[in-house]
Amino acid sequence: MSEPAPSPVPAPRMGQIEFIALIAVLFATIAFSIDAMLPALPQIAAELSPEAPNAAQLILTSFVLGMGIGTLFAGPLSDAFGRRPVILAGAALYCLAAVVAYVSPTLEGVLIARLLQGLGSAGPRVVSLALVRDLYKGREMARVVSFAMMIFTLVPAIAPFIGQGIIWVAGWRGIFLAFVAFSALSMLWFFLRQPETVPRAARRPLKLASLRAAFVEVLSHRVVVLSIAVQTLVFACLFATLSATQPILDQVYGEGDRFPIWFALIAVVAGSASFINARLVVRLGMRRMISTTLAAQVVFSALMLAAKAGGIWPPALAFPAHLLWTTGVFFMTGLTIGNLNALGLEPVGHVAGMAASVMGAIATVVSVVLAAPVGLMFDGTAYPLMAGVAVFAAAGWGLMRVMPR
Repeated sequence: MSEPAPSPVPAPRMGQIEFIALIAVLFATIAFSIDAMLPALPQIAAELSPEAPNAAQLILTSFVLGMGIGTLFAGPLSDAFGRRPVILAGAALYCLAAVVAYVSPTLEGVLIARLLQGLGSAGPRVVSLALVRDLYKGREMARVVSFAMMIFTLVPAIAPFIGQGIIWVAGWRGIFLAFVAFSALSMLWFFLRQPETVPRAARRPLKLASLRAAFVEVLSHRVVVLSIAVQTLVFACLFATLSATQPILDQVYGEGDRFPIWFALIAVVAGSASFINARLVVRLGMRRMISTTLAAQVVFSALMLAAKAGGIWPPALAFPAHLLWTTGVFFMTGLTIGNLNALGLEPVGHVAGMAASVMGAIATVVSVVLAAPVGLMFDGTAYPLMAGVAVFAAAGWGLMRVMPR
């Protein structure tokens, strides 16, 4: 009688502190890729689209669109082929696309490269969470992710400073080389220190039927569909604000040179929203937190629009008031997105991984379709952005009113 095959030996773990730092760096790929580009928008517009300067904002939304598409496939691919190959392949595509963007002479070429770069970034973004799930469970997993997110929240604050510094030294195209260097160093760290966490015996074949089944499963629950719709609207508020904030601060308020400072202030203040939500959601509940936050955003945006249109703000207060409003949009995201994800995953816990990929992909892709036109409507004032955010938030609040319990 032949002896049974030995069970796979678990790969040795790196220390928890190093692992948390590595996961935070993988998370940071997304924020760095978006926020470091913000100071470059005026130079990109002047060089590549002088006749349509607002088109430079598509540098941001094209990346997010690619990331949203990649989110759907990265998780299932890592289940089939392992975590390491998908993360490394995604990073390779990310770096290759960054080089293409660096050398592309047209805005269209840069946008296609940014779309591919976003597609590649989905590997580190999505699969890093799967890595945490492979190695930690329950409260320990939550602790690891929380510490990684605490480090991650610093990235939006410093990325515009890094982008501005690169522009001074090497021009706006140098930012793409910085993306390559950042990804290459993080992947070298990952390759040398993080073993594969899914042995071959535990891998699941990639089947399109499973993706289709997940879509059908997700869209068969009204709670899930509504949570995706509201999440889409919140993301639309966020991405529209990200696209338009630099032009508004530069052209409306003459604060372009100090944009990294103001954006860092916004990021640091808004970063506290997740901690506040963690304290309040247990007492108030997810639905109430989401509905109250969206209602407050509608009222705040309407009052700001009325104050601006009526000339109520003295010139000295106009800029601080706009900073406060912008911070409110980012703050709204921190008080709603986590709750919406949890709300949507409640009925589909048995397929949570696949459902999370489907929900994230739909919400991200559709939100870009909604946000891009709002950013492109920038007319030298903040009115289109504020009106767009008010409409999106009002629609989200309306959907929450019919959300079943």
